[in-house]
Amino acid sequence: MFALVFYLSDLELKFFYNKEFFMSILDWIEQQRKLKLLNTPKYNHPASDGSQGLWTRCDNCGVILYIKHLKKNQRVCFGCGYHLQMNSHERIEQLIDAGTWRPLNEILSPCDPLEFQDQKAYTDRLKDAQEKTSLQDGVQTGTGMLDGIPVALGVMDFNFMGGSMGSVVGEKITRLIEYATVEGLTLLIVCASGGARMQEGILSLMQMAKISAALDVYQSSANLLYIAILTSPTTGGVTASFAMLGDLIIAEPKALIGFAGRRVIEQTLQEQLPDDFQTSEYLLKHGLLDFIVPRCFLKQALSETITLYQQAPFKETGSMPDIFPRMNFLMEEQLRREFSTK
Repeated sequence: MFALVFYLSDLELKFFYNKEFFMSILDWIEQQRKLKLLNTPKYNHPASDGSQGLWTRCDNCGVILYIKHLKKNQRVCFGCGYHLQMNSHERIEQLIDAGTWRPLNEILSPCDPLEFQDQKAYTDRLKDAQEKTSLQDGVQTGTGMLDGIPVALGVMDFNFMGGSMGSVVGEKITRLIEYATVEGLTLLIVCASGGARMQEGILSLMQMAKISAALDVYQSSANLLYIAILTSPTTGGVTASFAMLGDLIIAEPKALIGFAGRRVIEQTLQEQLPDDFQTSEYLLKHGLLDFIVPRCFLKQALSETITLYQQAPFKETGSMPDIFPRMNFLMEEQLRREFSTK
């Protein structure tokens, strides 16, 4: 190398050390690298929730779990017994007898009334969540048989935007309650939510009052049984409304249940909270829950509870107030499309 440089002329040395020459070479190399990256086929990583792939990790103890065996065990960790999150399809399969599930209002889909956008447009977030979960929004509602007992069931899905409660979630739950009121069905709602959906503003917050009003008619006027099932997490506006309005409130072991976050409460009170704060065991101790049921016994516990309620003596029969008929599907869809195009 030194011999080569020694025999170069002054003009050649100036050209060799020319900065612009070296920068042009580096630019060319960078362009080639970018082209190679663009032309390389992308690898799709497995979903973080463990719905794809072969293995997942327990959120509590960190044990590596085989997905196939974990699903057969109803997503309960083999190492520590921790209850991992289940999607709404798995919940329905766990609670409802095979072949008896009949969905209600499954084509209802949200729009973007506020034209909300943060790092990503709300419509894009909805599209991504719908493709990921194969749902139109964060709750499934319908009717089915639980050990031969007809029930109305609503199941929230945390995989859809954190199970947040938007206008469609509130509307579907309200319609489910009204249908159960008319048909005289026992109502079950499985809660799993981070709270109200901020992308819809006040339209999501008003769902708390709307659902609570429908529940008041169901429980106080029709005298029917509503059982709330709280899973991890159940927080925010869901906790502040229908999650805590059940005639019976059941929770899974070690479920996170609360309204505000732990850090917010500690900063407000200027106190250190207990380690088990906002767990289902802590809430049971302080009287906010009726009992805690492991997932493997949940269906049996619900069946026995509903049977006991149905056979209770001196049970008063409620009266059904007038509920105004809703618009038909064509009018409703037309209004929705007109509103979404504005």
